[in-house]
Amino acid sequence: MRHLKIETASDGFATLVMDNADESMNLVSDAFIAEMESAIAALAGDDAVKGVILTSAKKAFMAGADLKQLVEGYGRLTRAQAFAFSQRASAMHRAIEQSGKPWVAVINGLALGGGFELALACHHRILVDDPKAVVGLPEVNVGLLPGSGGTQRLIRIAGVKVAIDLLLSGRAVKPAEALTLGIVDEIAAADSLIDQARAWLATGPTSVKPWDVKGFAMPEARGMIVPEMSMLFSFAAGSVAGKAGYNQPAAPAILSVIFEGVQLPFDKALSVESKYFAKLLTDPVARNIIRTTFLSKNAAERGARRPAGVAKAHFTKIGVIGAGMMGAGIALVAAQAGIEVILIDRDVPSAEKGKAYAVKVLGKSLDKGATTPDMVAAVLARITPTDDFAHLTGCDLVVEAVFEDVDIKAETTRKAEAVLPATAIYATNTSTLPITALAQASVRPDQFIGLHFFSPVERMGLVEVIMGKSTSAETLAKSLDFIALLRKTPIVVNDSRGFYTSRVFQTLIHEGAAMLTEGVPPAVIENAAKAVGMPVGPLALLDELTFDLPLKIVDQAIAQDGPAYILPAGVPVLRRMRDEIGRSGRKGGGGFYDYPEGGKKRLWTGLAEHFPIAADYDVEELKRRYLFAQAMETARCLEEGVLETPEDADLGAVYGWGFPAWTGGTLSYIDTIGVRTFVQQADLLAQKYGPRFLPSPWLRAKVAKDEGFYPASAEAVACAA
Repeated sequence: MRHLKIETASDGFATLVMDNADESMNLVSDAFIAEMESAIAALAGDDAVKGVILTSAKKAFMAGADLKQLVEGYGRLTRAQAFAFSQRASAMHRAIEQSGKPWVAVINGLALGGGFELALACHHRILVDDPKAVVGLPEVNVGLLPGSGGTQRLIRIAGVKVAIDLLLSGRAVKPAEALTLGIVDEIAAADSLIDQARAWLATGPTSVKPWDVKGFAMPEARGMIVPEMSMLFSFAAGSVAGKAGYNQPAAPAILSVIFEGVQLPFDKALSVESKYFAKLLTDPVARNIIRTTFLSKNAAERGARRPAGVAKAHFTKIGVIGAGMMGAGIALVAAQAGIEVILIDRDVPSAEKGKAYAVKVLGKSLDKGATTPDMVAAVLARITPTDDFAHLTGCDLVVEAVFEDVDIKAETTRKAEAVLPATAIYATNTSTLPITALAQASVRPDQFIGLHFFSPVERMGLVEVIMGKSTSAETLAKSLDFIALLRKTPIVVNDSRGFYTSRVFQTLIHEGAAMLTEGVPPAVIENAAKAVGMPVGPLALLDELTFDLPLKIVDQAIAQDGPAYILPAGVPVLRRMRDEIGRSGRKGGGGFYDYPEGGKKRLWTGLAEHFPIAADYDVEELKRRYLFAQAMETARCLEEGVLETPEDADLGAVYGWGFPAWTGGTLSYIDTIGVRTFVQQADLLAQKYGPRFLPSPWLRAKVAKDEGFYPASAEAVACAA
């Protein structure tokens, strides 16, 4: 066997060691299942074996399913085949339970998903006492549910209430809580795990699970006729709808599996679980989520876009120029990564205010127990606030985060480069200003690059890396090394107005503003955006931005492009709100919303006077407009070469501005509904609302070639019974 090893001992307690020969983690795959089936049969048939210790030779117990294999199988598996796959994994776990011998899982590290399902199938679970050794069933986060008995064992071991919480949240549980919840039986120090396992086996424990005892029934089996259960399921259903809307099928499926499972014998319940699992596995939502939020994200963080042949860069000292919220956040995450940071602003008090932001953020972490006073002190000691550019001497990289003004940025570039080493990278943090134009102020434009961080920096994981026309491959490679050190997720785009994320994000807010002129009620505008999965409505977003920012971007474009520039649909509304009505957003005292002191924001009642409400609107069409406006602009970015890969597009959409994860991102969304259907529906929208929805000849050519953005799969097969 390549992935497993059986060790026997004179006391009759065999040890089955998992050690994936191909990966750094143990994963559930076809090869693993085949070997486990053989190992279980061999151990069950060996009369000399009195009990089995299941453990891992890796640092972790098991990470779960091989998600790459699941994505690659999408479109090739029928629902019946997906059901059979789930049933096979379930049968493997049932073989452990019904082997006639007690099994103890020695969980020496994290056990998630299929890994924890395997542990649940054992008769006893001992978890190492290490906060990194978390356990849980996070499948809901990738659009799936546990497919090898996890839902049914969890509700029978921990009860319905605990199971609903863990399965719907997908959260990982640390050892102490796992013991309290009863999902592990013991916690122990690493050096005593095996001894405790042998001690438990030596007590002669039963090898029969409670649900295999004749007459077993769960207290919750009467379901909705019990008031407590009725209330629990009703509240859970409402919570699912509130958090995920109706676009993500995994959470409702989990609730159904739990509700049906508690009322069925165990093996029938496993069959129900497999049916729901098969439905989810052959649904594009799971494929989309896994591909973007797991596979593409991991690939980006491991250097998928890093140019080859460039030695890895190391960063010990950097400069951050501009100690506002963005600069202060960048300084904080760099210091947390162990880098010395020179934080510069126009005067020392302003620079110290930037460092004070780090004190505030770290203080909150300290209050939550997520860090220690010594760790906080070490991070703060790495940040030096100053107004003296001479301190930049010896810096490996500078991130400039001053005001979005070409002249101010140019002056800052010249002052910094006067003292920086010749090898230093100069990065500008900007969301709209063209990098190539900003690089004209640099004496080393090949070492000039854009690094667009998102606010708040310490919480937002994406960094948009913008290549200017002169930016070298070496500068890109080293910049990606810096982002990796910060543990951020990079996407790489080419220079243009608004780059990618800002350019496409604007289509969302302008579409929402345009709907006001059509008589759509403001609350419907906001709720339609939330209904597709956007975290915040466009009117609320505009209020937070203030109307000055999008209008400034538009005015700059008009000045540069003149009549060739196509005015975004929401501009007339923003100009009217700001210039005629006198409301410009939250900072100005109010915009589309009012902000009463001490109360919650609420839509401004005066909107109806200036934008009368019409009775004729189609909510489904409003939702489609939001998704199509963003997807169409993304397609244009790929066509124009601003984007080079669909993976960067989808990562930027999901992690940059919150495009709904169930779609997989803007280009995955087009692929999901089909390019042909997308173009047909976009043409209809263009006829009603204007050329912003009109597909280009390039996109129409994709229809003619039956070509999507990702490699094609036989998606029709996935819908087969």
